[in-house]
Amino acid sequence: MADQLIRATAADGGIRAVGAISTRLTQEARVRHKLSYVATAALGRAMTSGLLLASNMKREGSRVNIRIKGNGPMGGLLVDAGLDGTVRGYVDNPSVELPPNEQGKLDVGGALGREGFVYVVRDIGYGYPYSSTVELVSGEVGDDIANYLVTSEQTPSALIVGVFVGAEGVTASGGILLQVMPKAARDEALVATLEERVGQLSGFTPLMQQGLTLPDIFNRLLGDLGLVILPEVQMIRFDCPCSFNRVLGALKILGEAELQDMIEKDDGAEATCQFCGEIYQASRDHLAQLIEDLRAESV
Repeated sequence: MADQLIRATAADGGIRAVGAISTRLTQEARVRHKLSYVATAALGRAMTSGLLLASNMKREGSRVNIRIKGNGPMGGLLVDAGLDGTVRGYVDNPSVELPPNEQGKLDVGGALGREGFVYVVRDIGYGYPYSSTVELVSGEVGDDIANYLVTSEQTPSALIVGVFVGAEGVTASGGILLQVMPKAARDEALVATLEERVGQLSGFTPLMQQGLTLPDIFNRLLGDLGLVILPEVQMIRFDCPCSFNRVLGALKILGEAELQDMIEKDDGAEATCQFCGEIYQASRDHLAQLIEDLRAESV
């Protein structure tokens, strides 16, 4: 199934649901960053979470940044996701690996750490971005982002994200975000029903492995609650806007002396994009041209 995102409502608009399949983009991140199994799971969950959060923004160009910084050996991760369905990200220590946890699953919480913070920045395309910080509650990503939504945005939310990765790569990745709007939050029976159904799920990837589609999953959770699945299916993908010209612009900021030093000592420069792993080579001629540009600008 292609990577995609769909939206739905239930309970006369009192419940908002968003689901995403992110298998291919998670595999691309795994290959680009040479991620370990547990690092793949951590970044895949976070990228899916970022896309689910960004999906509810309104203005074109809106983006969400999620930074998780914990006390585990992975250190942390950073994700940048947009309303347009693009996402990119990286982990601080991509090679860290841990034994499975007590449930026999990849120990994302142990790798990221259970003490630390989640930093979320929402850029709505104008004005100052909105930023918020909350403490980690588990390091498992889904619980931590749901806690952010409840704590900072005062929206009761359930976020279920998962990644299944084996020797052949990522075979299942995705998630679902359920949010109870204020008018429905007063209906205690509705909230209890939703909590019970979410609690019965063993995870998201087992549902994918059973062959269920996003509409199938929505129907299982909300089918008898006035479910309305919106017709638009949005394609999502790993995408980074880095380019050689951007790299040259960054090198130019270093100044003439530093550029000359690179020419003499290294015969050029190499830069790697932290978000996507792309490697760019700037020759001595490129650096010499940058020096000429700086001199021309200073006249």
